[in-house]
Amino acid sequence: MKKSLVILFAATLGLAACNTEKKGPGGLLYKIHKSGGKEKIAEGDIVKLNFIQKNERDSVLGSTYDNEQAQVFPVGKKQYAGDMQDVLTFFGEGDSATFKINLDTMAAQTKQPKPEQFKNDKYIVFTVKVEKVFKKGPKEADSTFQKRAGDFFQADYKADMDKKKNAEEGKIKAYIADNNLKVQTSASGLQYVIEKPGDATRAADGDTVNVNYTGRFTKKGDDKKYKVFDTSDEKVAKDAKVHQPGRPYGPTKMVIGGTVPGFTEALKLVGKGGKVTAIIPSKLGYGEQGGGPIAPYSPLVFEIEIVDIIKPKAGAAPAAPAKAVPAGHSANDGHNH
Repeated sequence: MKKSLVILFAATLGLAACNTEKKGPGGLLYKIHKSGGKEKIAEGDIVKLNFIQKNERDSVLGSTYDNEQAQVFPVGKKQYAGDMQDVLTFFGEGDSATFKINLDTMAAQTKQPKPEQFKNDKYIVFTVKVEKVFKKGPKEADSTFQKRAGDFFQADYKADMDKKKNAEEGKIKAYIADNNLKVQTSASGLQYVIEKPGDATRAADGDTVNVNYTGRFTKKGDDKKYKVFDTSDEKVAKDAKVHQPGRPYGPTKMVIGGTVPGFTEALKLVGKGGKVTAIIPSKLGYGEQGGGPIAPYSPLVFEIEIVDIIKPKAGAAPAAPAKAVPAGHSANDGHNH
């Protein structure tokens, strides 16, 4: 499990609370919404969780539901009473719960300041659904347990991937139908709508384009809106709660050929001043691996506006591809649109 709590869980599963909030060690607060009645999680167990993470101002900071991929990790030894490892031992397989990790306790125990995004908060708020708890058998050798767990979760992951792969075409069709789009389909499988053709010039490989863009998933979130995962528009980012302070917003320069195939193809469809909506299947996007907030076999929708097309000067060396990075990633992650 990654040490950074910033990437972890919380929010709402839409489940009715069946009891009141309880107090735990280290200023921990928790509420079990539904109990599966199973043995509690213990150190050394391997768990599979779905989660959403929020701050106290109700901003969602991370969610496995967005990328449709539960997190699997071994439960480690607690560092202090009321930390993330400790709170998991309150729950068992099939449980769903909301809990609040006390940030003042965390700062005091770890002797590290609160993360910047939580400086005005007392708690990190999580809601989790414990999908699976894999336990070591009595007197089972570590090697046997690890092999058994590895085989189980490998098969479980493959089943999840097969399900995503088989669902992709339906997601694309549903998005097109729900938005009443009259799409054209290219030979590669890219589906698109030209909102505005722009001028007669088209970008070619090696050109630099200056673009405004917004990328969305084809699956609606809890708010019944298609979730934005990256955008060059600061207002859109703030409204979608994916705003990154300090990140430069506005038109973004990209080199044709330096992005995923579907995005590159879409950039060539319109001229300067043109606008296109591109529905990119995963084979033209992030494929079976995914990247960052983008799950494997995820179709994506990009709204793209070409602000300018810059042709290379005669004799000039080709420009290095610009990195357009999904929200929440650094430029050296290597994920380009």
